[in-house]
Amino acid sequence: MTPPSTTLADTAAPINIGALDAVIEDARESLKRARQGDGHWVFELEADATIPAEYIILKHHLDEVDTEIERKLANYLREIQGAHGGWPLFHDGDVNVSASVKAYLALKLVGDSVDAPHMVRARAAIHREGGAGAVNMFTRIALALFGELPWRAVPSMPVEIMHLPPWFPFHLDKVSYWSRTVIVPLLILMVLKPKALNPRGVNIRELFLDDPQTSPPGLPNPTGSGIGKMFLGLDKVLKVVEPHFPRSLRQRAIQKALDFIKLRLNGDDGLGAIFPAMANTVMAYEALGYPKDHPDLLIAKSSIEKLLVFDGDRGYCQPCLSPIWDTSLAAHAMLEAGEAADGPVMRDALDWLAKRQITQVVGDWAARRPNLRPGGWAFQYNNDYYPDVDDTAVVAMVLDRSGDPAHQDAIGRAREWVEGMQSSNGGWGAFDPENEHYHLNHIPFADHGAMLDPPTADVSARCISFLAQLGQRKDDPVVARGVEYLKREQEKDGAWFGRWGTNYVYGTWSVLCALNAVDEDMSQPYIRKAVDWLYAHQNADGGWGEDGATYWEERRYECKESTASQTAWAVMGLMAAGEVGNENVRRGIDFLMRHERQGDKWEEKWFTAVGFPRVFYLRYHGYARYFPLWALSRYKNLVEGNRTQPLWGM
Repeated sequence: MTPPSTTLADTAAPINIGALDAVIEDARESLKRARQGDGHWVFELEADATIPAEYIILKHHLDEVDTEIERKLANYLREIQGAHGGWPLFHDGDVNVSASVKAYLALKLVGDSVDAPHMVRARAAIHREGGAGAVNMFTRIALALFGELPWRAVPSMPVEIMHLPPWFPFHLDKVSYWSRTVIVPLLILMVLKPKALNPRGVNIRELFLDDPQTSPPGLPNPTGSGIGKMFLGLDKVLKVVEPHFPRSLRQRAIQKALDFIKLRLNGDDGLGAIFPAMANTVMAYEALGYPKDHPDLLIAKSSIEKLLVFDGDRGYCQPCLSPIWDTSLAAHAMLEAGEAADGPVMRDALDWLAKRQITQVVGDWAARRPNLRPGGWAFQYNNDYYPDVDDTAVVAMVLDRSGDPAHQDAIGRAREWVEGMQSSNGGWGAFDPENEHYHLNHIPFADHGAMLDPPTADVSARCISFLAQLGQRKDDPVVARGVEYLKREQEKDGAWFGRWGTNYVYGTWSVLCALNAVDEDMSQPYIRKAVDWLYAHQNADGGWGEDGATYWEERRYECKESTASQTAWAVMGLMAAGEVGNENVRRGIDFLMRHERQGDKWEEKWFTAVGFPRVFYLRYHGYARYFPLWALSRYKNLVEGNRTQPLWGM
């Protein structure tokens, strides 16, 4: 293993600083112009075909079709269809049968002929993957609402779940925030079983290999375990006894579900501020017979419309909005690029962030931390019940970096909340502490593998970076537990898993930044192993890239192309390890300088982020804007300052 560079004298073929300055200045000025009117940043957040398809499906469920909107969304769905005929979870990915069935249904609802070439190819791809009977549970529920599948092909989820005590093996407090907000309105739908209005009378029987009514697909055992088999048996019992539950018990449970939703309705930012929860809420209100002018129904519908984005004759529906995340990361990049912390650009952005700290609402996280004061930030514009630990650390770090004493109270409150959200194993989850009830991964409903929010290396690293930036070091008990957690989480090959970014490059960058921030000796073998892993996965063009398929163990090293955002993470991770003088870091910087770019926007068609590994992927349109600028600026600052490692937590 090569020890970290201690001087810059060995830098080979140095970057032309004048050219580097020009790229940084152009990108910085362009990013500055991308601000919203009040000074914050927000960029498009794109998922796969599922969300725009579900928007079309929802409108046909309600018989509230806007032909112009669905025409543009249909153009988008046709555009992103894979060469294999189906729809993938990320750019150039394999066929995903669930996404493909929803996209096919949406296009048929819009009016596409089953004999159109793209529909013929889609149908063949779906058949190759096992047909519509092979879809996941969420897609099965959508098909059951349209009468395509009988409800016996869907796991039992009685609304009486709302009555279960916290000590029970299944309780809403035991699942992730996103599962919680999606499940509660879904419970109402699953008990009422409303049938989609489907004004055009569309069906997709041609996608099934067997008659779905007489031979519906059986429920899966998600883990193939004995526990999973036990849950399948329990589901059979529930299907027998559920119809006999007392009506009064059921009505009280529905009311509890409505009370849960009402409290968290979140204005026109929507329940949980995520599309699936919003859509389920609208359908639940409609199923309960809410009048069309009911304020709760109107606001729930309004929250969905805010997610639509259009570009000429095409458009799609975003899964959520990312303004806090975008603004905090863009602000870090701008400060690194030399934007004055006390100038109007940064002052407006940081004040905008500071005003959005959640200090009055005690969110769902308090189920595990009842005595902890709120003090976090959400991911979206508003989501007070669900602040995000990752966002909180990143926002608080940039407020601290600005040096503005006006933000000290906010930073202190964030530190208190982040420390309190540490799980007992030393790590941090994204939204809840101690969310490790792994037995719930065995229930049939959990076939998507995203029921829980356990601690992860990337979020934990960000929290450690934040605390270290405030002066807490390895002898601090909270930091010490966190560092030990990170050491345990390191992969055998030296990398760290990236839960929220793709993938090991993201996780390894995050952890190396944290270890540098706490003054860990970066020449230690376990850190050198991580550095060597990054070098070993650099591409011939000087960049780095990882495909979404790397979340499958057998494909963990797959890379189709270098990307700007992943290259930026890699070089920032290496610089945190003291490698600024290494020739391979220079090659990474050179890649970013050469890569196709328009102003602050580096070309990047790949998905480099994750909602749920192997299930749901994301393309942040801001990532190829602020991360490359950040990396280039950091390199310049280290070289000009004759320093080997950055001073900040990130």
